[in-house]
Amino acid sequence: MAEPQTQEAASQASGQPSYAALADLLENEQTRNEMISQLRSIAQGESPSSEAAQASGAAGVPVQEQSLGGRIAEMTQGFAQGVAEDVTNAIASFRTAGDGEGAGLPWSLWGSILLAFGIAVVSTVAAFYVFRMLVSRIYRRINDWVASKPAPSSAPPIEAGEDDDVQQTLDEREQKQAAGALLRRWGAVVGALLIDVVVILLAGAVGYVISLFFAGEAGEIGRAESLFINAFVIVEIVKALIRMVFSTRYDSLRLFAMSSETASYWNRWLARVVGITGYGLMVAVPMVNAMLSPAAGQIVSLLVMIGVYIYAVRVILKNRKTLRDNLNARADETSFAFFSTLLRILGRTWYLFALAYFTVLLVVSQLQPAQALPFMAHATVQTLLAVGIGILISSILTIALARRIHLSDSLRERLPMLEVRVNSYVPKALRGLRILLSIFVVLVVLDAWHAFDLPGWLASDSGTETIGMIVHVAIILFIATLIWTVVASFIEHRLSAASAPSAREQTLLSLFRNAILILIVTMTLLIVLSQIGINIGPLIAGAGVIGLAIGFGAQKLVQDIITGVFIQLENAMNTGDVVGVAGLTGTAEKITIRSVGLRTLDGTFHVIPFSSVDTVSNYMRDFAYHVGEYGIAYRENVDDAIHHLREAFAELMDTPDQAVNVIDDMAVPGVISLADSSVNIRIMIKTKPGTQWGVGRAFNRLVKKHFDAAGIEIPYPHTTLYFGQDKNGGAPPANVHVLDDYVVEEGQAGAAGQTPSRKGAKTVSSGQAERSRLTESEKLPDEDNDESEADNDVDR
Repeated sequence: MAEPQTQEAASQASGQPSYAALADLLENEQTRNEMISQLRSIAQGESPSSEAAQASGAAGVPVQEQSLGGRIAEMTQGFAQGVAEDVTNAIASFRTAGDGEGAGLPWSLWGSILLAFGIAVVSTVAAFYVFRMLVSRIYRRINDWVASKPAPSSAPPIEAGEDDDVQQTLDEREQKQAAGALLRRWGAVVGALLIDVVVILLAGAVGYVISLFFAGEAGEIGRAESLFINAFVIVEIVKALIRMVFSTRYDSLRLFAMSSETASYWNRWLARVVGITGYGLMVAVPMVNAMLSPAAGQIVSLLVMIGVYIYAVRVILKNRKTLRDNLNARADETSFAFFSTLLRILGRTWYLFALAYFTVLLVVSQLQPAQALPFMAHATVQTLLAVGIGILISSILTIALARRIHLSDSLRERLPMLEVRVNSYVPKALRGLRILLSIFVVLVVLDAWHAFDLPGWLASDSGTETIGMIVHVAIILFIATLIWTVVASFIEHRLSAASAPSAREQTLLSLFRNAILILIVTMTLLIVLSQIGINIGPLIAGAGVIGLAIGFGAQKLVQDIITGVFIQLENAMNTGDVVGVAGLTGTAEKITIRSVGLRTLDGTFHVIPFSSVDTVSNYMRDFAYHVGEYGIAYRENVDDAIHHLREAFAELMDTPDQAVNVIDDMAVPGVISLADSSVNIRIMIKTKPGTQWGVGRAFNRLVKKHFDAAGIEIPYPHTTLYFGQDKNGGAPPANVHVLDDYVVEEGQAGAAGQTPSRKGAKTVSSGQAERSRLTESEKLPDEDNDESEADNDVDR
């Protein structure tokens, strides 16, 4: 133990950190990260951040991680110090320019360098314009080919009441023509871009050859000429991409339709920005670095980029609203909803992307001058290609899926709803593909700007799992959709009028369709959750526990479901049946697994749970009876009344609307009761189910008609009046008022029980009535005359 302590003391005496202090330093995450960054800085030839940090690290004191604000302040301070040093060095290089004493070249070399540089510039630019003139005829022909539109459809206009399929066919034709015109324009634009790139490469080759053999020493090309030719190729290719969007001379070769003034303005502005930036950073700055000094070149680069940035920001803010309005107007004109939405979003946010682009360009050009333009060019081209290819693929998908899917006639007859359902899935599938495509385009754009490592992510385990998960989910959804489409189409075919399904089939198939839908949705959801990494075991166990709890807590609900299942299996009722349940009678409009919706005669809709149903009275099974009971007066002949009942039935059978509902001859069970005031006769008419009420109403009308014609009385109830008597058997006199006699004309008699009216009656005087009574009394014995007269008065 003494030897290690001695070594530790010696190390502390020499000023070096001990092993324990070093272990403590490495144990702290912040100090460990700081040491790693310092070691990497030393490996790159940079000095550590500060001596204080070294001292604190050597002493084993944890170094606090610097905040984001502190880092930005440090970067700003370092950039300001670097600019100040560059300005000082640039002034010194300008003072010693050409004398050969500084970092620059002597005056004797400037002339030859500038001469060779001028030859390369003139030859390259001249070749470019010559080649452009030669291919201008090709551009013109391509422009005329795009401008030639197909002949409009000669189909007659759709009149009101015509089939909607004709209008839908015309809409599909218009969409197809619009999609074809869009593809034609895009193909022509891409073709013109390829020709433009070939022209640029040929011009660069001409400039290279001339510089190689006619500028400077034969067989060698100078650095200045090489810089310009490379810059020319890169800058002009970028300008060609700009011309692809804003073609100033050929209207049909523009990627998007716009006015010539707008296209000229934006093409001129962007070409100017690209030219100044590209030639300034790739030609002017390297030449100043070589001929004067790197500090002077850095100052030139800063001035060029600040000027470009200020100019760009000014133009962007000036045209922010104008371009937004133009893009919104273009969105209103387009026939594709996807492009319309895309243009509206772009109109609201384009200036933010533009400002961010030029800000990144300014920062990168000063922090990493050597890699600035290659990085920006690569990121810009990758972004434009990603967005352009994404829009192109989306357009192709729209064109391919916009066409209506037509099935064969035989399959359409067997499954009439299959074609409609398949075509309804197309917009949803297109929307899902667009979402996936948009996500991929965003990832490619982020990768272009080094905000996301797309190739590394795809090669990693997480990327592979994510792609596999998306593919598996898509396959699962496709299979679930296919199963549901087949099952639902079959059920709807069975429910269609062509199949003539029974009421029981309609009810059971509807319940089966709902049950299949719930099963498919549940299973698909669980499988999808398992594919995205969610453990569905606890979900299934939790669902079992919840189901058990519901089973105990909702016994009434379980009873409803079980009773409903058995009611359906026993075919007790179906949708459309007139039934009596739970004391209510009405039409069963809706039957679920738990309840029945009953519409009663007064229009009230009742929802009756099956647990409340003890008895189901179905009036719609096989056949029905109209059971009628008709009372006649005791004085009438029963056989004669039955004869007239049969006559009424014969007339009923002569009515076509009612005869089709009667399925058997009328049965007459006979007299069923001798009531207080009538003799009741029962008849039974066998009818189709559901028509017994209508047949009964029609038969009742005919019975009344025939009884009236035969004079058969349908009596009112008779009432016996009792006035009471005292204990001696005496009864109080009845207070009876006798009306004058009247004679009723034929067909003018009042109803039974009503007070006779004077209309249609002939009044008899009191004297005549008295003489009539006296004449009648003369026929009776004298001793009974008074009594009979009193009885007659009472009867009256």
